[in-house]
Amino acid sequence: MKLALTGIAAGTLLATGAALAQAPSEQADLVKSVGDWQVRCFKVQNQNPCDQYWEQVDQRTGQRAVTVSIAYSPSMERHLVVITVPLGVSLPKGLTVQTDNYSSPPMHYRTCSRDGCFVQLVDNALVEALAKSGADGKLNIVGDDGKSYSLPLSLKGFAGAHDEMVSDAKTRAKPVPAPAKP
Repeated sequence: MKLALTGIAAGTLLATGAALAQAPSEQADLVKSVGDWQVRCFKVQNQNPCDQYWEQVDQRTGQRAVTVSIAYSPSMERHLVVITVPLGVSLPKGLTVQTDNYSSPPMHYRTCSRDGCFVQLVDNALVEALAKSGADGKLNIVGDDGKSYSLPLSLKGFAGAHDEMVSDAKTRAKPVPAPAKP
């Protein structure tokens, strides 16, 4: 039963986090810049009201090409990670994160929309590894043409942004109500 409730709570965390990952910074009531990352807190009443956010913009078009959003749920002591990459990726191949001292296993896309394809996962180990890495990382993807591509991932300010976001999340988080007993 505990496993089922954890799964339900993780699903709720993923659903809420996906909304945060897509919310523009203008909807946040608190935005702080730490290096290349932003810490954003939103006017929502839930268990993870803040995230740390980074985006890579295509210089030619001004469109967002890659985004990373990480939220923290104090009640679950877990991180929600949402990574968005452009459309045109090979869905079965997924993506990997690589830094100077870390390589993730392949992470599979959960869904795609007109905004891109999304990897969504609950993962403390990835966040801890990124916090210990140097300033530059890569998101490795495979296009639907079969070619491999490396997209830049700036980790400048990552650890400081993470500390700020966790602190803000602990201050603002509202606990998830317990399920009603039958």
